[in-house]
Amino acid sequence: MKRIFSGVQPTNKLHIGNYLGAIRNWVKLQDDPTFADAEKIFCVVDLHAITLPQDPVALRQNVRDIAAAYVACGIDPAKASIFPQSAVAAHSELSWILGCITPMGWLNRMTQFKEKAGKHREEAGLGLYSYPVLMAADILLYKTSHVPVGEDQKQHLELARDLAGAFNRRYGVDYFPLPEPIIMGEGARIMNLRDGTQKMSKSAESDMTRINLTDDADTIALKIRKAKTDPDPLPETIEALEKRPEADNLVTIFALLDDTSRKDVLSRYSGKMFSEFKPALAELAVEKLSPISARMRELQEHPDALNRILIEGTEKVRALAEKDMEEIRHIVGFTKMA
Repeated sequence: MKRIFSGVQPTNKLHIGNYLGAIRNWVKLQDDPTFADAEKIFCVVDLHAITLPQDPVALRQNVRDIAAAYVACGIDPAKASIFPQSAVAAHSELSWILGCITPMGWLNRMTQFKEKAGKHREEAGLGLYSYPVLMAADILLYKTSHVPVGEDQKQHLELARDLAGAFNRRYGVDYFPLPEPIIMGEGARIMNLRDGTQKMSKSAESDMTRINLTDDADTIALKIRKAKTDPDPLPETIEALEKRPEADNLVTIFALLDDTSRKDVLSRYSGKMFSEFKPALAELAVEKLSPISARMRELQEHPDALNRILIEGTEKVRALAEKDMEEIRHIVGFTKMA
């Protein structure tokens, strides 16, 4: 059976990069006839979040906010399961089992630890180092067949595939399938509004670097107006555009919001200055994002409805996870008590 799994960390407000690069693509997969019979599992990965310090009260609220954003963006709880990762203990249990067969050399090659730990590697927690093993457990726990990923997550999916193979070989079974990537395309690389060489991030210090899904119309317009650009008009060709990272980023955002291509955007705006392009982009962004923020507010104002979505999603995936964990425990050799 086909199963799709993906998730987002509840570390801050979701931004337009999360929407265009991930969640909107989940919605497309949800409604894609190719995956009509697939189980869709969309997680709020709060276990991953605590690899860095989090305020407990804020973390709980962020989980709810991100679940609300999933629904507001178009994830249908009748077609997909939405749940907090920490509510299903099997994620942690399988992570330990996989960690016991993960060579240190595999983890030493992971680039995300190097980027997040930076110059403070000796002070970084074990959770940050073993983060990719937990991500592999998230995927393999449900015998996931397809994982929507951005270019920067391909390495983690490759580790999940390697660990699936390592587990199968270690225990002489054909238990875990090798999950296939669904590469999400341009939207997976929406960049920082103040630095077109850096990916847009929920954790960046300045809120002006991103457009949050909860931003109002005036804030969206301000952030786009203040976005870093250069003094030249928009070029005619993609080749010329790609040499100008900030310009390329804004054109990419426009193209994705308008469901068109960068080439089409340039056909309309080449030769125009940013003083003309930015207001058009702001108007488009407000048009596309306002319904999402309004739906999020509606869900947040009706906590019982959101609770029901999370409880039902948790119960469904917990049953799937426990069934698989019983099989995994038996394969590994654990003793069943009752």
